[in-house]
Amino acid sequence: MVDNAALPGLKAGYRRLVVLRHAKSDWPEGVPDAKRPLAPRGRRDATAAGRWLRGHGCLPERVYCSPALRTRQTWELAAERLGDPSPSSSSRGYPMHAEYEPRLYHAEAEALLEVVHEVGRKGAKVRTLLLVGHNPELQELVLGLAGSGRGKLLETAKEKFPTAAIAVLDVKGDWRDLGWGTAKLRALAVPRGIRG
Repeated sequence: MVDNAALPGLKAGYRRLVVLRHAKSDWPEGVPDAKRPLAPRGRRDATAAGRWLRGHGCLPERVYCSPALRTRQTWELAAERLGDPSPSSSSRGYPMHAEYEPRLYHAEAEALLEVVHEVGRKGAKVRTLLLVGHNPELQELVLGLAGSGRGKLLETAKEKFPTAAIAVLDVKGDWRDLGWGTAKLRALAVPRGIRG
């Protein structure tokens, strides 16, 4: 499932929360959960996620990422696709570095919401925020924020939030005002890389 519909620009007074689940991970024997790397498919899908984010104008001004290896690798590969692709560019990729937030590693949705609230309390003028984390917590966050609204996107998010899934939610007001049922789910996509 890839949503190729154009996203509307952000209206004045709105913020955009982008939620990215890590791409498919590997399961090497004897490796602790936090140190599991991406599988080859996961590496392709993380790159595809970066292309989707760029193509839909979801360039974050702040990134919070779980410290697990698979989430860090997902962000790094996605971020490489967010930079200026022109041959004359001196940019080697997106200049944004993630802040590794331990609360994004298998925390409850309430703890993820608290991380978002802190962006507002710090006085940051962040209009687009990206969270890179895990399921089921990210799916619970998306469903909780989008509330009980109707629509195909919300129904799809209820059914499944697979690896490399991206949800885009628009939020009215400050990050501190974000609460359950107060956001609008604008896009849901699961970009997949092509085996080369």
